[in-house]
Amino acid sequence: MGLLKAGAGALGGVLADQWRDFFYCDALDAGTLAAKGRRRTSSRSSNTSGSENIVSDGSIIAVNEGQCMMIVESGAVVEVCAEPGEFLYETSSEPSIFHGDLGESIKRSFAAVGKRFAFGADAPKDQRVYYFNTKEIVGNKYGTASPVPFRVVDNNIGLDVDIALRCNGEYSYRLTDPLLFYKNVCGNVEDPYTRDRIDSQLKSELLTALQPAFARISSMGVRYSAIPGHAAELADILNEELSQDWSELRGISVASFGVNSIAASPEDEAMIKELQKAAVMRDPAMAAANIVAAQSDAMRAAASNENGALMGFMGMGMAGAAGGMNAGNLFQIAQQPAAASSPRDVAGQEAPRIPTVDAAAAPQAAKPGWSCSCGASNMGNFCQNCGSKRPENAAWTCACGSPNTGNFCQSCGSARA
Repeated sequence: MGLLKAGAGALGGVLADQWRDFFYCDALDAGTLAAKGRRRTSSRSSNTSGSENIVSDGSIIAVNEGQCMMIVESGAVVEVCAEPGEFLYETSSEPSIFHGDLGESIKRSFAAVGKRFAFGADAPKDQRVYYFNTKEIVGNKYGTASPVPFRVVDNNIGLDVDIALRCNGEYSYRLTDPLLFYKNVCGNVEDPYTRDRIDSQLKSELLTALQPAFARISSMGVRYSAIPGHAAELADILNEELSQDWSELRGISVASFGVNSIAASPEDEAMIKELQKAAVMRDPAMAAANIVAAQSDAMRAAASNENGALMGFMGMGMAGAAGGMNAGNLFQIAQQPAAASSPRDVAGQEAPRIPTVDAAAAPQAAKPGWSCSCGASNMGNFCQNCGSKRPENAAWTCACGSPNTGNFCQSCGSARA
């Protein structure tokens, strides 16, 4: 009885699987990465008793835009198609008398009956159709739980310092190699494979790759505040950094990378601003302008002194006597022309320079120290002892014996002591 039942079952199974099938997949939403294809049947269909995982020869598989179809037979991938339209499966190991040469199909069908009889009437194979979502998977949020190191390089001021950044935004990815994704990620799944099963792993690896990506962006001289404008370059760098874990292992690549906000710590921002402000003062004209602005503020503060303007200006004179750079000297340095190229002799060697002093052409610097009629020495515009106003063009005598009124000796060029 068992052999007769197996024979009848084998014959009935082969006959039931003679029908050509039509496989399709509903639209894959953004949350589904892979799903198993379905055989279309209706109330009018006679193809209702065929085996579940059998794809007959001559079956048609519909492939939509943004999808990739894959046929797996007994664990091996035998067909892959990403072209939208109808795919005709003509190389199936399961024969059908409704496709191909009738005589050859009948012979193959009888051979299939014999093989199924040996396996107790069951088909000794498993054929499945899978669909993969190749559209861009958007809306993946990320955020740095801890600060990410970023190297700030500003060649204009010679700045090279490491700071800590926090950023957040969204990124998108797509399946660029469904074959790798099937082999290494989803495998022979029965239920749809959704993105929530892999998103946490992808996000963790993305944040890990963000550190070397920021390092490469900073080496390009990009300021951290300008990173949102270089999202395309950042996506390319992330793909390079993640190529081993994403592209080569899972068949996934970063499609786009967006930065909503990026900020350094308040301490780092204050440090960078101070360094940039200090670097600006290397320009003598800028430094002189800053001193003039400070002196203007000091004069306004002195004029509004509660103890009287005279006391305020006396305080300014004492501050000036304490020393420091003079705005006039800085303006003089800024107005000096750049050094001309050195003349060279016939042999190409640099010729020796002959220093010259043109005292008449040198502009007058700020007023130096002077002696009041009361005997006190001063640097400001008012005597710090009696409050008398500084006389105009106070004279001084150089060590060479020449009388002068400017900051440099008109005879020997020595600076006024």
